[in-house]
Amino acid sequence: MAREYLKKATLTSKSGASDVTATVQGILDEIEAGGDAAALDYAKKFDKYEGTILLTDEEIAAAAALVPEKLKADIRFAHDNVRRFAEAQKSTMTDVEVEIVPGLIAGQKVIPVDAAGCYVPGGRYSHIASAIMTVTTAKVAGCKHITACSPPRPDVGVAPAIVYAAHVCGADKIMAMGGVQGVAAMAFGLFGLPKANILVGPGNQFVAEAKRTLFGRVGIDMIAGPTDSLILADSTADPLIVATDLVGQAEHGYNSPVWLVTDDRALAEEVMRLVPTLIDDLPDVNRENATAAWRDYAEVILCPDREEMAATSDDYAPEHLTVQAQDLDWWLNRLTCYGSLFLGEETTVAFGDKASGTNHVLPTSGAATYTGGLSVHKYMKIVTWQRATREGSKPVAEATARISRLEGMEGHARTADVRLAKYFPGENFDLSADG
Repeated sequence: MAREYLKKATLTSKSGASDVTATVQGILDEIEAGGDAAALDYAKKFDKYEGTILLTDEEIAAAAALVPEKLKADIRFAHDNVRRFAEAQKSTMTDVEVEIVPGLIAGQKVIPVDAAGCYVPGGRYSHIASAIMTVTTAKVAGCKHITACSPPRPDVGVAPAIVYAAHVCGADKIMAMGGVQGVAAMAFGLFGLPKANILVGPGNQFVAEAKRTLFGRVGIDMIAGPTDSLILADSTADPLIVATDLVGQAEHGYNSPVWLVTDDRALAEEVMRLVPTLIDDLPDVNRENATAAWRDYAEVILCPDREEMAATSDDYAPEHLTVQAQDLDWWLNRLTCYGSLFLGEETTVAFGDKASGTNHVLPTSGAATYTGGLSVHKYMKIVTWQRATREGSKPVAEATARISRLEGMEGHARTADVRLAKYFPGENFDLSADG
């Protein structure tokens, strides 16, 4: 039996997407040419905000005072978890030195970028966790300057909990500016900020397009589309928990795909029965998003066995992948394409999104086939170096000269020739292309 679609998506995450490229390019060009004043004009237009752009210490303290103590404790708990995991990741990256051939030493150094720009969404939802995920990892990496940027609300400013989280996690500056103008301000070094070497964090289609356009001039974490989630479940899974987890991810947005892949028809049918009821019980905005996402983008796929389930999952390469099935170690060893993996009923995507320690900035739209998510590694440059004794350079110079001449790069060859002549006068070397 091949895969059977008990529910098939009528749209894809790219369906109906407007072309924002020209709009974003125009805004970036105007801000680069006009500097601070142009960015402020766009902030006034789009953010409807004319307050302080770079928050002062007093404003940060005032925002923190508005955050309930229990929420502060939760933010610190999540920060500690993310920090510990990031520190463990960083420990896997080390400087290396190795003698390639006698007398020739090569090595690598791991160096953090100087300045990171962290975008924290603050529109429909205040993404407190995004401040934790992006700023903490940059801090652990050792970036010298970290800017946290988040859209302000008219006459209010950045959500106090975002301000508190960014501050606790180590942001050097907190900027009240959203959208393309916020991304541009960090990339171009406006308002006295250093130019960001890397831009990270989720955002809407305009933020994503701005990062894509600027990539090359600056580094980025990834080009993100709508969030997506897949659940692998067998007959041992609890249908209510599976359905709740699907709904929990569908509320992200109207075009956020959720997929269920199973080898148990009864489970699939029960989940499909439960989901609409669970969606109807959500608050208004959440219900609207989840209804559209489930109706237009969700899929339920029935497979003959777990191997086909795993193959289906790898084909989809989901951002979030949950396994609620027997033999979790088998799935851990078999699955290869996902942003982050959640093994067993006892964990769920929301844990990773908010507080468990792994990062929630993850590859979407199938990008998990070639990349992982945001981590401390994204802020680190792995650079190489070498040095040699004269004897150690001898065989390398000979090989370099001959290869270069075979390629037709005579200038390259002569940089080897001149060293051989200096270090080993009187010796005859056959350095021709056919030597």
